[in-house]
Amino acid sequence: MGKKVLVVDDERLIVKGIKFSLAQEDMEVDCAYDGEEAVEKAKETEYDIVLLDVMLPKMDGFEVCQRIREFSNMPIIMLTAKGDDMDKILGLDYGADDYITKPFNILEVKARIKAIMRRSSRKVTEKEQKKVFEKDGLKIDCDSRRVYVEDKEVKLTAKEYDLLELLAFHPDKVYSRDDLLTIVWGYDYPGEVRTVDVHIRRLREKIETNPGDPKYIHTKWGVGYYFQA
Repeated sequence: MGKKVLVVDDERLIVKGIKFSLAQEDMEVDCAYDGEEAVEKAKETEYDIVLLDVMLPKMDGFEVCQRIREFSNMPIIMLTAKGDDMDKILGLDYGADDYITKPFNILEVKARIKAIMRRSSRKVTEKEQKKVFEKDGLKIDCDSRRVYVEDKEVKLTAKEYDLLELLAFHPDKVYSRDDLLTIVWGYDYPGEVRTVDVHIRRLREKIETNPGDPKYIHTKWGVGYYFQA
């Protein structure tokens, strides 16, 4: 069965072009032309990936992304033409998995989609073996992708969760910033290594009692980060 993709953009020619191209890859494509319609379709169907434009009528792409994250972890790629939004997207504060700037090459879009789908499939296989992680008051439920500290749920973005799960299930293994960028964001991610530092800092602020003296995620100066066993 082909993968299901939701394309959200108010420029119908762009949607038509993306839909045609993805259909050549045997992907089933649904379309939405405003934010409200996008959220409704995402509630009705669990898509393998969502291509989501930032500038939308009724509800912008950032809000759509946040709404979807309230009920699903389906992968989301943001599409943007605005340089002013780059810091927001780079931080991926809204729970997106990746971003692509307009104008884009459709071959790049397809490559990003396939890379994320491969990672998602790998994660499903891994989670069949690991369901729950618990250590010193920290609990990671892999099935629901929920995290708890002292029995209180902590809301993480998709990438914050991916970082924590990777580090926690490989305790004492030091990952360089380049390693984490490649594993969590993908080998073709165009961002900088500072993206990793920003996410680690925000993750610590959410799960550590004292982020300046962390209990879980430690820094190996000049090397990278690790989860203390």
